[in-house]
Amino acid sequence: MFAASVARTPDAEAIVCDGRRWSYKQCELATRNLARRLAAKGVQRGDRLVMLIDNRPEFIVVLLALQRLGAIAVPVGVREQRPGLEYIIGQCGAMGAVVDADLIERLPTVGRECAPAEQTCGFRLVVGDGADAFSMVDLLCAEEAGDEVPPCEVAETDTAVILYTSGTTGNPKGAMLTHFNIVHSCLHYESCMKLQASDRSALAVPASHVTGLIASIASMLKVGGAIIITPPFKAETFIKALAAERVTHTLMVPAIYNLCLLHPSFASADLSAWRIGGYGGAPMPLATIDALAERLPQLTLINAYGSTEATSPATMMPAGQTRDHADSVGVVLPAADILVMDDGGREVPAGETGELWISGPMIVPGYWANPEATAASFTGGYWRSGDLGAIDNEGYVRVFDRKKDMLIRGGFKIYSVEVENVLMAWPGMLEAAIVGRPCPVLGERVHAFVYAMSTTKDKDALQAFCGVRLADYKVPETITWCESPLPRNANGKIMKRLLREKAADRN
Repeated sequence: MFAASVARTPDAEAIVCDGRRWSYKQCELATRNLARRLAAKGVQRGDRLVMLIDNRPEFIVVLLALQRLGAIAVPVGVREQRPGLEYIIGQCGAMGAVVDADLIERLPTVGRECAPAEQTCGFRLVVGDGADAFSMVDLLCAEEAGDEVPPCEVAETDTAVILYTSGTTGNPKGAMLTHFNIVHSCLHYESCMKLQASDRSALAVPASHVTGLIASIASMLKVGGAIIITPPFKAETFIKALAAERVTHTLMVPAIYNLCLLHPSFASADLSAWRIGGYGGAPMPLATIDALAERLPQLTLINAYGSTEATSPATMMPAGQTRDHADSVGVVLPAADILVMDDGGREVPAGETGELWISGPMIVPGYWANPEATAASFTGGYWRSGDLGAIDNEGYVRVFDRKKDMLIRGGFKIYSVEVENVLMAWPGMLEAAIVGRPCPVLGERVHAFVYAMSTTKDKDALQAFCGVRLADYKVPETITWCESPLPRNANGKIMKRLLREKAADRN
């Protein structure tokens, strides 16, 4: 995909970061030079290399250089600490790592503490400045000495990337994203969002996450668009970047849209180029949808639902239908299929709740070197998502909860997403999550963790607000008003396990 875009528009902008710009032709030169260096280190087809690199241009070039060699990229979130890195390096048998200079101390050191990885992580390349490091400037200074490394011939079913799942319970699993998976996800984004070479996508989520990697990076490389790497999120600088770079495309969590709306500069910034506002990971409150429509009438909001195992999206909202179906994550993608199954593995009727089983060309074949986890999660060509949801007669998909996050209070089932949707409609609410608080009588009671702009912290008012919108047994009985955002793991998911522990401590 990248080579085709280089051939079509070699002088078009491919990457923009901190005011610096690199064309597709320059990225191709940097990729060739880095591939030569990696080959000199012995990197070959099928080798795994860990990428501990923050959102920066070198991330994209490392990814492309590894694909040129037929090697397998293993991007890891920069919030990951040494124990997690040690596990990942050992589990995938990485032969080396490419790491940001300021993160190198995170890598396991040779010695007893990292015995499983000691023999596999054989070399390190450092991203940054200095004699033993490399940067985009360094890679573009001059042609490298040595023979040209031609692109490796790979099969479409070969693994291109291993992405480790969140690991909210137990060790993370390495989902094997094949070339076939990635290309089809890019085709889905291109078709459903009508992406084209003139698009400019803001990389505002981690590049190491499936959303950043596929929705922004790979999809822009596919259509020949520009990847705009934005600074670490602060509403003012983010809004300035959107305006200055004429960003047309974003895919972010709803909280970022909310924070932009709350900043004074959002009202006056020239955001007329912004046409696609994708979101996922949480519902978008109707108040936010309406406020964005009033401020940016040209912006089309598109909800999407997916996962690492789905190489990003499995459903997407048709353009123009977001407000009318705000409680839905859209319809099944053109080349995908979703079944709603009961606990016995039987499909349930339309509108009834069950586990979502997903199939299609974007579903990964399994987990790296983990046949037990693969067998447990993949059945008859379908990935068992662990999400509870339903599909109505018109084909709109709704996701209610993770199986393990569903509450049962006195025999009544409570889907956390329904309650969280209502909490998010409270004026000034930025984040909300509910968990079960142990109760010897009812089994569980509803406890809410909320992070809001409001300074009132009025429990009675919030409960009354919920009471007219929810059945009485679903209304949070206890509330924790948080002074900072809710805890999230390296993939950006709220760590409900930690919240459950905090709620249990209240007893």
